[in-house]
Amino acid sequence: MAKKVMIIDDDADITASLSAVLEMEGYQIQTAHKPEEIFPKIFSFNPDVILLDYLLSGTDGREICIKIKSSDRTNKIPIIMMSAHPQASTLINGSGANDFIAKPFDIDDIIDCVGQYSQS
Repeated sequence: MAKKVMIIDDDADITASLSAVLEMEGYQIQTAHKPEEIFPKIFSFNPDVILLDYLLSGTDGREICIKIKSSDRTNKIPIIMMSAHPQASTLINGSGANDFIAKPFDIDDIIDCVGQYSQS
């Protein structure tokens, strides 16, 4: 069965390119672009890994990450945060994110990172 990856980003180009690359790697993909879509889609899709943008339509991705990690239904899902913000890698501390990838990202790094967390 294909592993499931949920991509949460308000940039349609990023979600489209990540979706295409990860689908070619054999992953099943679900996307969310708005904060209000996130939990209904997580609950219905049940992803193995979440790629989460640091800033999502003005919403702080760290707050979303904390909410995901605070729920008994979702706290075991690995979350990889992504951002072009220069200090984001240090600012995500305390959010519960499992990993961080800087934008612009190398596609091979995304594939490797998702692969690492989808194995568990």
